[in-house]
Amino acid sequence: MSDALLEPVGLGAIESALYLRVLSTPRCTTAQLAEAVGASPAQVRPGLRRLVEAGLISRIAGRPARYTAAPPGVAFDALADRRHRELEELRGHIRELAVRFQGATASGPGDLIELVEGPLAMRDRVEQLQLGAKREMLVIDCPPYFSATANDNPIEDQLLRRGVECRVIYDAAALEMPGRMEFVWACVAKGEQARSLPSARLKMLVADRSSAMIPLVFEAAESSAAIAVRPSPLLTAIVTCFDLLWERAAPIGVSAPSDSPLDERDRELLSMLASGMKDAAIIRALGITQRTMTRRVAQLMALLGAQTRFQAGLQATRRGWL
Repeated sequence: MSDALLEPVGLGAIESALYLRVLSTPRCTTAQLAEAVGASPAQVRPGLRRLVEAGLISRIAGRPARYTAAPPGVAFDALADRRHRELEELRGHIRELAVRFQGATASGPGDLIELVEGPLAMRDRVEQLQLGAKREMLVIDCPPYFSATANDNPIEDQLLRRGVECRVIYDAAALEMPGRMEFVWACVAKGEQARSLPSARLKMLVADRSSAMIPLVFEAAESSAAIAVRPSPLLTAIVTCFDLLWERAAPIGVSAPSDSPLDERDRELLSMLASGMKDAAIIRALGITQRTMTRRVAQLMALLGAQTRFQAGLQATRRGWL
């Protein structure tokens, strides 16, 4: 055990042996200490110098050189404090080096995208991306979904409460799912900005315009892999794509200017028409009959001077009635 006594403070076996000898036999000369530990004077001098530098022993003035030990409690407390400061300084240097290393290696193509494989890994990364958003969340929503609970998004509720702006473009096929339109209206009521396109056929998540996720492939079945994208020209292209689609998409919502001639049901109907939803889905969402829908759509088209139902929805949007 004595051979390893001083290892915790960075000193070796020879220093440990010398220190114990000086501690038990004060005023030993270099020659006496060398003989006691079974070494030559030349071999023990570097160890004695390190012990002096560490404050564990002191050299007594005069010749030949003699040594005495400092009080162990005081000496070891001071040495431990010094070692602690040195380690903290080392940690600081290591952190600086890590930052420099990260900056030097972040420009490689492999660092700009990351392949995320498997449904669980994809779900975890999506949640991390959403929860990390501080200002803005951009989403293109298109089926299929991870699970049957697509009409529930507690993370977005949390983001909206934190003041994060959430803008979502819905594919019309998504709005035709049972209960989906009611879910979207509920999200809009909480503060989501929602729009729709007749056929988006694209999925993406963008957080603060600084990171994104897109499926590896766009197919009918849910992709088993996704690409996480960091700041890069690819991310810029993804954000630009969202902005262009947002401009083309029709707003979804129930609020309108006070001078709008449309009531709430008309606005809901026109929003669905503009989104490209099919008749069956609109009838189911509004709880009306085919006859009622046909009659009301004809009246709205005449009011808006539109030739098609989709055009009626766009005209109402352009006039600020939606």
